[in-house]
Amino acid sequence: TKVLRLVFRSNDRAIFDFAASGVKSVETRANTSKYSNIKAGDECQLVCGNKKVTFIIKKVKKFKSIVALFRVYPIKKVMPWVKTVKEAEAVYYSFPGYKEKIAEVGLVAFELTK
Repeated sequence: TKVLRLVFRSNDRAIFDFAASGVKSVETRANTSKYSNIKAGDECQLVCGNKKVTFIIKKVKKFKSIVALFRVYPIKKVMPWVKTVKEAEAVYYSFPGYKEKIAEVGLVAFELTK
């Protein structure tokens, strides 16, 4: 199995905490080539500063858009702190270059389990 290492910026600590606690069970990234070989059964290591937590990837799904993602996953599993797709879009677009990346390559979602 491969190990996917997802690093959270220190100012995204709250997002890391939601994921580490299991409240946020779906981790998403822009669907760049970096993630093309990741599959169910691989390990996913979430890292933020000196904190680290490891999950197993249960499922990998790809989406062309944020709207398509939320047709499949409830917002609460992806971003427990937001209520609407509009708010979720604002979060995605707050990451450097993400608006363009998502438009170009879409999103990849990792369902995580302990």
